[in-house]
Amino acid sequence: MTRDVLDWLLDGAHWQGGEGIPLRVWQHVAYSLIAVGIAAVLAVPAGLWVGHTGRGRFLAVNLVGILRAVPSLGLLFASLMILGPKIPGELGVHVPVQVVLVVLAMPPVLAGAYAGVEAVDPAARDAARGMGMQGRDVLLRVELPCALPLVFSGLRSAVLQVVATATLAATVGLGGLGRYLIDGLAVRDYAQMAGGAVLVAALALLLDLLAATLQRLVVSPGLTGKTGRRTAAGETAASSDPRDVGVLTEGSTR
Repeated sequence: MTRDVLDWLLDGAHWQGGEGIPLRVWQHVAYSLIAVGIAAVLAVPAGLWVGHTGRGRFLAVNLVGILRAVPSLGLLFASLMILGPKIPGELGVHVPVQVVLVVLAMPPVLAGAYAGVEAVDPAARDAARGMGMQGRDVLLRVELPCALPLVFSGLRSAVLQVVATATLAATVGLGGLGRYLIDGLAVRDYAQMAGGAVLVAALALLLDLLAATLQRLVVSPGLTGKTGRRTAAGETAASSDPRDVGVLTEGSTR
């Protein structure tokens, strides 16, 4: 079986034409990134506001739980029946699919945003207010930078979930890597189905790696505990405890 899957993946005919792997990957990436982008625009500001003000937390927590419990396939067919007849042309299929993917992407993004702000050290907020910052400045200049690790964690979870769920687009006639699973099942081509599953998994891992790289570039090293210091021997050691800096400074003055 493994040999058949490798033969299918390495067959040059599957990498060309209107149904080739590059086109299917591009379609899958487009569905996924559009959904995660819309979810981020909606859920990140809402989560930051909930975490900053403390208002609506009960509603947000319950909304996240409800959206996570919604069955994806059932939501897709319900969205098609409600929105499909009202939207002309191919958009009558594309829009319901994107709505479902956005709904599935919002819970982890919303949870990551408000949990990140809530986890900020209260002493940092007090110090910011003591310097004369108002509510908006505290949020944007103190809480948001400190919350970025959890915000990115929510976005990465959303990307993984949406990439896996976007295969359902093929059940309503759209493209993406899900076509290999649906078409392979129709003709009992299990090598094609397994090859499609491998491509979905590889795409999810690649996008998560790219998101992790972006997170490493954007998030301050001081929040990850990966800042370095020079020891007397010239070696670099990691430390996230400011008390260690004082100990080293005191030792160097003796």
